[in-house]
Amino acid sequence: MPLLQFETTLSLSDEEKTALAERVTELYTTEMATTAGHVAVSIRERGAAALHLGRAVDGPLLFLDAEIRRGRPFERKRAFGLATMEYVGERFDVPDENMKIVFAEHPGESMMGVDRVGGEWDGESEDAE
Repeated sequence: MPLLQFETTLSLSDEEKTALAERVTELYTTEMATTAGHVAVSIRERGAAALHLGRAVDGPLLFLDAEIRRGRPFERKRAFGLATMEYVGERFDVPDENMKIVFAEHPGESMMGVDRVGGEWDGESEDAE
């Protein structure tokens, strides 16, 4: 039950937000070997003064806080992060220097919906993240 939270200085239309959420969900399911039904995405637009990154260059900023279930290998997380940043950079013209991703990993039981509690990741594709 991942929660993928974007903070950005981009000004996105509803259609662009939907496209971003759909593409990131697709990337997550592919790279993390899971299904889409439980992937949550939030997109928060901020003013230019609300986000800072020491290495930033001129252009919009975009940060991703990926709250995920623990257990995924580094290679899966890195592949998802790189694919997401590549998409954002190309689609929304965000410079590489202006993007950052942070993973926070939680025990499966810490990730829940009303109808389910997540289990531990066992390396197989599953829908009960």
